[in-house]
Amino acid sequence: MAGPNIHQQIEEVVRELGMRASVYPGMVARGKLRQVEADEHVRRLEAVRDTLVWCRDNRELIAKARAAAEAGAP
Repeated sequence: MAGPNIHQQIEEVVRELGMRASVYPGMVARGKLRQVEADEHVRRLEAVRDTLVWCRDNRELIAKARAAAEAGAP
């Protein structure tokens, strides 16, 4: 069974970022989460999104690099 494709993965991360943007302020206000922690969680998930977008946008480059590595090219 194939997992979610890269477009679906990006969509899910973007959805989660939206949820955090709506939930974290209330958690911070109630003292359940420190702002610095909320910011760090968001920063990390944004990095995941950016990595997935880069991979999506550079599929050909990645495929060429993989083929070269499998062929033993330096």
